[in-house]
Amino acid sequence: MVHPAALCETDAIGPRTRIWAFAHVLPGAEIGEDCNICDHVFVEGGARLGDRVTVKNASLIWDGVEIGDDVFVGPRVTFTNDLRPRIGFSVPAGEFVRTTVRSGATLGANVTIVCGVTVGHYAMAGAGTVINRDVPDHVLVVGVPGRPIGWVCVCGLSVGEDLGCTCGRRFEPLPDGGLRQL
Repeated sequence: MVHPAALCETDAIGPRTRIWAFAHVLPGAEIGEDCNICDHVFVEGGARLGDRVTVKNASLIWDGVEIGDDVFVGPRVTFTNDLRPRIGFSVPAGEFVRTTVRSGATLGANVTIVCGVTVGHYAMAGAGTVINRDVPDHVLVVGVPGRPIGWVCVCGLSVGEDLGCTCGRRFEPLPDGGLRQL
C-alpha cells in the first residue's frame, strides 16, 4: 500500500508493506515485506531494508545503509554515508561508506548513526544517542557519543548481571562485550 501523498519510485517493495503520506522512496531502494514506512521518511536508492521493519516519521535512510529484519527505527533517526562530505568532491553512487543494522535492533528517537558502523542483533540505542562505533549484540547504548550501559533481551527488557532476563531467557557473554542467547 502506497499512500496517494507518498512518492515511491521503486518496484522493489515487498508484499503487505505500507508507505505512508509524504514518504519518498527513491529508485534503487529495496524494502522487504510487512514493513511500515511512516510519514516524511526518506529512503535513498541503494538502501536496503529487511522484512518487518518499522521506520517512524521523519527518518532519513541513505545509500549504503542495510537494515536487517524486525528492526525498529524511531522517529527522526538519521543515518550518514559519507565521513568527509564536501561540495565538489562527491562520492560516486554505490561507493558510500556502508552501515549495517542487524536483525532485531531498536534505534530510539533522534538517534544519529555515523556511517561505517554495525549495530548488532537486538542491540538498542536510547533516544538522542550518537552511534559512532560498532554496537555488539544485545548491548544498550546511550549518550553522545553512545556508550554501553547494559544489555537488553530479545523481548526488550534488561538483562541482569546474572545474564538472565525476567522473561526466562539466558545469555552468555561474547568477547566483544555483547551477549549470545543460550
